Amino acid sequence: MGGAIGFNGLLANARLPIALPFWVAMLVSGVLVGFVGVAIERLAFRPLRRRGASPLLTVVSSLGVALVIVNVIQYLVGAESYTFPAGALGNLPAAINFGTAIAPIPIRTVQIVIFLVSVVVLTVLTYLINATKYGKAMRAVAEDPITSNLLGIDTDRFIVLTFFVSSFLAGIAGTLVGASVSIAGPYFGINYGLKGLAVIVLGGLGSIPGAVVGGLVIGLAEAFVPGYASGIKDAVAFGLLFIILLVRPEGLLGRRFIQKV
Repeated sequence: MGGAIGFNGLLANARLPIALPFWVAMLVSGVLVGFVGVAIERLAFRPLRRRGASPLLTVVSSLGVALVIVNVIQYLVGAESYTFPAGALGNLPAAINFGTAIAPIPIRTVQIVIFLVSVVVLTVLTYLINATKYGKAMRAVAEDPITSNLLGIDTDRFIVLTFFVSSFLAGIAGTLVGASVSIAGPYFGINYGLKGLAVIVLGGLGSIPGAVVGGLVIGLAEAFVPGYASGIKDAVAFGLLFIILLVRPEGLLGRRFIQKV
């Protein structure tokens, strides 16, 4: 797939020497974005963490990093949007009929691929977080990095691992969503990033099942918006988020934290 997309900007007319199969391109993009995430942690977040900076500064730093990445992409490949090449999924049909010839129920193949890959990723991620020593150490560092460090856990190592895993998953998700909408560009991920943040907050911070439920809730809320009112889909999604958080500030499946004073 990569060999079939050319660029503008500094990399004008650049192409890979070969066109990678979609599945290989997806994994390669995930790994490359994972290393980008590690670089971001080293350059933008680790210095703040070592200085004991306020969490608010970390949020500001993340926004600055996002702006830098968007502008670097513009500089390298131009500001235009790029369409995915036809047949990116290989010989798979464009849609699969789950109904009959009289009453067809066609579902786009790319949507089925997204669902199946999501199930696999969620299964592996849940196992990694809950059933391995690395996952338990990651949870311990997220809960209390100072105590984790005193108990012998290399907090910097597991923070880097967390950045790599999350960035790897972002690369996979970006490839799949790009294939679904058949377009990608420097500003492609901004709207999806905001939706992802809403999903995490709605489901409950730190809860993988909560993220799944939050995504389903927001997705269904947008699906029920009639076609003539499609312009307010985002307003409906974030309005639902606002209402639910008024009732459950910790999210749908989040834990209620009790602060002792």
